[in-house]
Amino acid sequence: MSHFQIEAWLASQSQRAENALLHNLDSERSTPEQLHKAMRYAVLGGGKRIRPLLVYAASELRPKEMLDQALVDTAAAAIEMIHAYSLVHDDLPCMDDDDLRRGRPTVHKAFDEATALLVGDALQTRAFEILSNHQESDSPQTIAMRLAMIEALALASGSKGMAGGQAIDLQHVGKKMDLPALEQMHAMKTGALLICAVQLGGIAAQVSKEDLKSLHSFAKALGLAFQVVDDILDATADSATLGKTAGKDAAQDKPTYVTLKGLDYAQELAKELKGRALNSLSQFGPEADALRHLAGLVVDRKK
Repeated sequence: MSHFQIEAWLASQSQRAENALLHNLDSERSTPEQLHKAMRYAVLGGGKRIRPLLVYAASELRPKEMLDQALVDTAAAAIEMIHAYSLVHDDLPCMDDDDLRRGRPTVHKAFDEATALLVGDALQTRAFEILSNHQESDSPQTIAMRLAMIEALALASGSKGMAGGQAIDLQHVGKKMDLPALEQMHAMKTGALLICAVQLGGIAAQVSKEDLKSLHSFAKALGLAFQVVDDILDATADSATLGKTAGKDAAQDKPTYVTLKGLDYAQELAKELKGRALNSLSQFGPEADALRHLAGLVVDRKK
């Protein structure tokens, strides 16, 4: 990993993700203007871009000249749109009821609740629209990859993935939850989309079924680590650092790794999961260095 320049990679690929999103979002002047303005507000207002970065990192398992780079960019934009929609809906009064996201007023505060609801709806459908928007010149192989990506993203977003995890989360506010149930909830709510991001990159790279399994194991450990670190930060960081309301989980009496098992346990678990994620990549060479460094960034982040 010593020769890999992670800062340069992050700068270039983060900008690439922003460009892909800008390319795939309608102008603020498109009718209806308020909806398109709010969609851009939701998506372009910062964020770590972990999911697009994972798409790009996984795609690097195949040499760049052998990749359909436009399709990789489309996949990166699509999954970030799904993620952004989930945050907009998550912040609504009927869900987590939050006023702050990425250091700014949430969409329903900056606009209104009805607009926020429609922003989520429109971003979700836009994600699938851009993934399905094939060209007449596309090869059967490219069309098959698009279909596989659509299937993966739909599964990760729906009742057996992110939406289902959110439903379980809402059902357990103020209720007891054991560790296996908490892990299942987070595997669906957070993990499914992170696994999907790596999967999309793997599909674009046309990796083998065996390599896809390794990527799945990597992303599963990473997804759980991401949530454990979120729980740690919610308990230890302030709102200014996080860019969202700190201490919200404890205030709402939501079960977390910290409330269930304590801060020390959560911190040790995050380290263990990072090791598990890295071990899953042992069969790969330097082409997986971006994935390895992203695992470190996720676990060692401070916000």
